[in-house]
Amino acid sequence: MTNIAIFASGTGSNALKIIQHFEQHPQINVRLIVSNKAEAYVLTTAAKYDIPTLVLQRKNFYQSEQLLTDLQAHQIDFIVLAGFLWLIPAYLVKHFPKRMINIHPALLPKYGGKGMYGMHVHQAVYQAKEPETGITIHYVNEQYDEGNIIFQARCALTPQDTPPEIAKKIQQLEHQHFAKVIEDLLD
Repeated sequence: MTNIAIFASGTGSNALKIIQHFEQHPQINVRLIVSNKAEAYVLTTAAKYDIPTLVLQRKNFYQSEQLLTDLQAHQIDFIVLAGFLWLIPAYLVKHFPKRMINIHPALLPKYGGKGMYGMHVHQAVYQAKEPETGITIHYVNEQYDEGNIIFQARCALTPQDTPPEIAKKIQQLEHQHFAKVIEDLLD
């Protein structure tokens, strides 16, 4: 059995799709939901599916390695960042080499880096009048959005697409591909 921890900071729509995808899987299990926000809706979703949760404190996350002990207690083999906004510290990257992935709402290397998340990305894509955008699933390293790319999916944009409409197109791609890419990596 491969146990996944999903790290998320917000509503957790991708986390929900991943949980549902693996709910009956014989070899892959979502074992833990980790958030840096005590009020994040993803924690409510975890409770509905009886998945344990962990809320991180910034100081402990960066100045201690307690998280490794917590992850080991839950027998975590693989980490999925699904809208988790903190930079991952070196100790965690080193402990989970090629076993930690992130999804980014643009076609990296464009529109990545510090501060480029959610609507900030969609606004930048809109302002640049890009003819297409998409998602990138990549391994996590010690920099924002610079790990090796595993998968990308694209969608066309029209000049009429507003940032909220771009966000909807991206979310559709995320929900269509993220869980399947995770499964392909772990099978």
